[in-house]
Amino acid sequence: MIFVNLPVADVAKSTAFYEAIGFEKNVQFSAEHASSMMWTDTITIMLVGHAFYRTLTTRPIADTHGTSGALIALGFDSRAEVDAITEAAIAAGGREGHDPEDLGFMYSRAFEDLDGHGFGPLHMDLDAAVAAMAQSETEAA
Repeated sequence: MIFVNLPVADVAKSTAFYEAIGFEKNVQFSAEHASSMMWTDTITIMLVGHAFYRTLTTRPIADTHGTSGALIALGFDSRAEVDAITEAAIAAGGREGHDPEDLGFMYSRAFEDLDGHGFGPLHMDLDAAVAAMAQSETEAA
């Protein structure tokens, strides 16, 4: 299992944002100071209010509106799903990170949540990616 802890300024607003883009709140592991947001059965984003987050580390909380600390990639089965989550994020108050990137074998977009945490939804055609890598190696030789 993977638990990604993200410091957030407003747990309730961040919870609403993540619900709007398709995450499901696990009420069993949520409280006023943190929300457990399930992406899959094995991947959870913990939205942790700043006061409680400070009990987890002695280091300062990064201002992710101006500094990038991590980019979280989310894989999807189709380009349409990549577009859908990005558009949902923008509609819920997030910010688009960059224009869509289409490499043929991989399609990606980017968005930031309300606190500036970066996400990179992507769809990759693995067979096409392997073929592109093989072609690149052949050309390099």
